[in-house]
Amino acid sequence: MKILVVGGGGREHTIIKKLKENKSVEEIFALPGNGGIAKDATCIPEIGATNIDAIVKFASENKIDYAVVAPDDPLVLGCVDALEAVGIPCFGPNKKAAIIEGSKVFSKDLMKKYGIPTAAYETFNDMNKALEYLETAPIPTVVKADGLALGKGVIIAETREAAKNAVISMMQDKQFGASGDNIVIEEFLTGPEVSVLSFTDGKTVVPMISSMDHKRAGDNDTGLNTGGMGTVAPNPYYTEEIAKECMEKIFIPTINAMNAEGRTFKGCLYFGLMLTPDGPKVIEYNCRFGDPETQVVLPLLESDLLTVMQAVTNETLSDTEVKFSSKNAACVIMASKGYPVSYEKGFEMTIPDEILPNVYVAGAKLSDGKLLTNGGRVLGVTAVADTLEDAIKASYAMVEKIHFDNAFYRHDIGAKALAANK
Repeated sequence: MKILVVGGGGREHTIIKKLKENKSVEEIFALPGNGGIAKDATCIPEIGATNIDAIVKFASENKIDYAVVAPDDPLVLGCVDALEAVGIPCFGPNKKAAIIEGSKVFSKDLMKKYGIPTAAYETFNDMNKALEYLETAPIPTVVKADGLALGKGVIIAETREAAKNAVISMMQDKQFGASGDNIVIEEFLTGPEVSVLSFTDGKTVVPMISSMDHKRAGDNDTGLNTGGMGTVAPNPYYTEEIAKECMEKIFIPTINAMNAEGRTFKGCLYFGLMLTPDGPKVIEYNCRFGDPETQVVLPLLESDLLTVMQAVTNETLSDTEVKFSSKNAACVIMASKGYPVSYEKGFEMTIPDEILPNVYVAGAKLSDGKLLTNGGRVLGVTAVADTLEDAIKASYAMVEKIHFDNAFYRHDIGAKALAANK
């Protein structure tokens, strides 16, 4: 089989390594891929993940048997629809279903309509009305840009002034472009956060192992919000009892709600949850595998990924075994100093061969046979072990062996989870 994976980050590298385990896979193409992915797939750097026409043309000309569309942008733009229109089966939701991440206003209204637990909220398309509302809104509050914003369109405002500044930066200064034309202002929830990725074919939903993301750039959750500085799985706060409640009140109702709206969701649906004193609530939906959650969840998958993905496409998920290991996984992200604001690129990386299977490269390019840094988040290092403590230790031990100038990483990935376990 010839497989095409759209995207070029650490998530895509993880998916590609997992797909390679299937013996029927002869060749994997990554569009655009990156310098690190090039060890595991044929990268086509000149075709970007949002260049839908070029992706379809490449897939048709190269007789691709199956495509995995991994990032949010091409999904929201209708990449799956375009590939399926030329007869190429895909993993990923179509454009109508991907709106669940593409518009926060849509997803909040969906939850309200179908009684799915989430934070109280108001939506605005007029800046002055939003500012007026903030005069009396409870503080702290959360301000969200409606559209996609690279995971950075959510601002937790601790003061009224910060909330107003967030609204102005989104709606007037267009910090996130058209994504800020509409905004959501919602109640600030408290409690442990949990990420649950799930496979769904629109009828059956199979949650994967839960995980805990670390969003802030610095140790002890200081600094700016990033795309994620590390993850551990499973999340100790996500008990069997809570999982059962989420299945009944959130997961199945969401699948049913999307079906009722004529937007059947097939692919990976990501539930960002907050375990509040009033029970689990949805913070956000993503229409794809999370990054870097994928880097701890897929290494724990014991079933064949391609088989599961094809079952999702063919709507036979209920007949397919999806089995996960009972072990623990930890992923530490190595980033470029200055991320997520500004950082230098082009530093040579050295990664010892013996740890390459555990390294998922996110931002790198090849130049004269050398692997150079080419992004804010550079790579993720994942270890799997019987205990979470051992997984964390093993991950950091591998991080120590990797070198590139201006590298930085958090030193406390998994510390909260270890404390919760105790």
